[in-house]
Amino acid sequence: MIRSFINASIAFVFICFVFLTSILFFPIALIIWFVTIFFDKRLRWLHQFTCFWASLYLWVFPLWSITVHGREKIEKDKTYVMVSNHQSLVDILAAFTLFTHFKWVSNPDLFNIPLIGWNMRLNRYIRLERGKNRSIKKMYKSCEKNLKRGNSIFLFPEGMRSGGDKMKPFREGAFVLAKRREVPILPMVISGSSSALPEKGWIFPGKANIDITILDEISPDSFQDITSKNLALRTRDIIRAELNNKNSTPVTQKQFHNK
Repeated sequence: MIRSFINASIAFVFICFVFLTSILFFPIALIIWFVTIFFDKRLRWLHQFTCFWASLYLWVFPLWSITVHGREKIEKDKTYVMVSNHQSLVDILAAFTLFTHFKWVSNPDLFNIPLIGWNMRLNRYIRLERGKNRSIKKMYKSCEKNLKRGNSIFLFPEGMRSGGDKMKPFREGAFVLAKRREVPILPMVISGSSSALPEKGWIFPGKANIDITILDEISPDSFQDITSKNLALRTRDIIRAELNNKNSTPVTQKQFHNK
């Protein structure tokens, strides 16, 4: 009873903190957008500020910690299709701590959140309404345009949160894009975030050590002759293997070729 009250109180304080900081940060984001839009067409400066805004919640919240492994594998100014498993909403905050440039592919409902959603619109992140053909076609068009401009794209191929270490099947969208534009896939593994937030509700269950690991990129040369469906299956296998055993030898590019 006491523990539940404490967790509920922590959740209330955290939500208030998010709201108050959003009131402060959105006008700053708006100023950055207005000042830089004329020479920063890709909105890199605004995205970097958004990375700081999102990362702040992981840095200051005492119940959460974040560790990033393999940050050096992200080559500066290289364009990727970035994919990861998806355990909870905290995964979004974790991805921002990479401080690398990308455009989110996200649920349209998030764009309607006051202040935070408005900032997503400023950043020109990409909406996707699952199961709607018109939205999917629009998403493909927007993603290809961004990849052509040199913007990486970040997607959760599971589509919905798994709520734990048991991964859902990967959808093909990210891999269709990688094949069409012939850009490398950058797989990542996020672990520990499922214990940061419950699958439903906002009552924090306790401490969470969140880990994000960047794996070796998958070169376009390695998937020229396979279908996007098989590419999705193979990439999922790579992420799942690392998720299942974080201390084992990572799956290598050579192993990818031999599958």
